[in-house]
Amino acid sequence: MKCASILSILLLAATPAFAHEGAGPAAGFPAGFGHPLSGLDHVAAMIAVGLWAGMKGGRAQWICPAAFVSAMMIGGALGMARVPIPFVEPGILASVVVFGLLVAVIDGLPVSAGVAIIAVFAVLHGHAHGAEVTGAVSGTTYIAGFAVATIFLHAIGIVAGLLLGARFHNLARLSGTACIAIGFSLIAGVL
Repeated sequence: MKCASILSILLLAATPAFAHEGAGPAAGFPAGFGHPLSGLDHVAAMIAVGLWAGMKGGRAQWICPAAFVSAMMIGGALGMARVPIPFVEPGILASVVVFGLLVAVIDGLPVSAGVAIIAVFAVLHGHAHGAEVTGAVSGTTYIAGFAVATIFLHAIGIVAGLLLGARFHNLARLSGTACIAIGFSLIAGVL
């Protein structure tokens, strides 16, 4: 219940999704760390990845977050280099729904398939972060900040998945359903 309380507080404290470019200062570790924590889209998606990894157990507990952070860093570099990727914002919003689906209904999906799905969406999340970095600013510490915040959010999800998945399986599934609802609400512009 303590983990569910922390998860609820983070989700309530996050602000609604908004266009990423120009959303705030993209310089330094604090700005990078704060960015993933400031948007409901990021918080919900990253916790859901950790939740699914925790529920799957075993190697998924480290490979899913590692795949997300690695692919996000690649996407961040592409964003900083101004390499265009289509549908970044819609893809980020779709990731909230898809990651919620992983938690809510997809038990039998192999970890390797989950990792592939996670990595594709992580590139989009990273691209949005990297595109915020202006040419005059070194993005290294900014990228480090959003990577650490992402790991923090994944860790919350993993702990929740381990605690809920074993003892309160239906509550874990309900968390996935809530993530799906958040995703559709963000897509519809309600949140």
